[in-house]
Amino acid sequence: MTTTALYDIPGPRTRARHRLYGFGATVVIIALVVWIVYLLFDTGQFTAVKWSPFLYTGIQELLLTGLGNTLRAFGLAAVLSLALGAVLATGRLSEHRIVRWVCTLVVEFFRAMPLLVMIFFIYVALQVAPLPALVAGLTLYNGSVLAEVFRSGINAVERGQREAAYALGMRKTQVMTHVLVPQAVRAMLPAIISQLVVALKDTSLGYLITYEEFLHAGKLIASNLDYGLPFIPVVMIISPIYIGMCMLLSYLANWVSRRQQRNPKVEAVEVAAAEPGTLLPGDHQRHV
Repeated sequence: MTTTALYDIPGPRTRARHRLYGFGATVVIIALVVWIVYLLFDTGQFTAVKWSPFLYTGIQELLLTGLGNTLRAFGLAAVLSLALGAVLATGRLSEHRIVRWVCTLVVEFFRAMPLLVMIFFIYVALQVAPLPALVAGLTLYNGSVLAEVFRSGINAVERGQREAAYALGMRKTQVMTHVLVPQAVRAMLPAIISQLVVALKDTSLGYLITYEEFLHAGKLIASNLDYGLPFIPVVMIISPIYIGMCMLLSYLANWVSRRQQRNPKVEAVEVAAAEPGTLLPGDHQRHV
């Protein structure tokens, strides 16, 4: 029987035991799903009354409007968070102590502050409209987290890359934009996408400040007595859409990563082979 450096390849009995474990786990999961579906049917969650709201044009337009507002808030928060994170990360990497301390204080403060508290403070204390209040809270929190992602990614690049760039006479801005950032992007991309997924899900906090986003629209439908409080149907409609948007972001990150691997920015350059008889300047005098 062949082995690997980490573990022994399972034999026939072990494989049979693993198949038995897999079959047992599958049976348990199927039984759990059947039990949940039975409870939903038993409590009348699939009755026509609870699902009838989604057949009306007004309800569909309400959901589409809420989805559009969610995407609008997410788009603004994503762009502003990336910009704020880049600025704060640059400040934390600055050689000026005052700038570095100020940016560090800002990052640590907004990372520690609960997002809901920030949104309520901006909305209630500063009397800001719901959309700007939600976007501002998401930007401050996610921008601070992304600043640490950017800083860690740049510091993860080998120190020799930076020293070689300085040895070539490049300025710090050129070193950052042409050497460090392009190499750090690949390492930072999964963490960036993960944080954007968090920002997308956190847009649902907008319903607490009366922002008419997707979850707010679902709450209005679920609390309607005329349709028997269709809470479960609303969840079954809204949840797959949220999951689909998050999976789309993850797919986009994987696509960008594969594209970068197939098309590297720096390609090998063919160097012509040295030819015999090539003389350096002044060598012909020594050979005369």
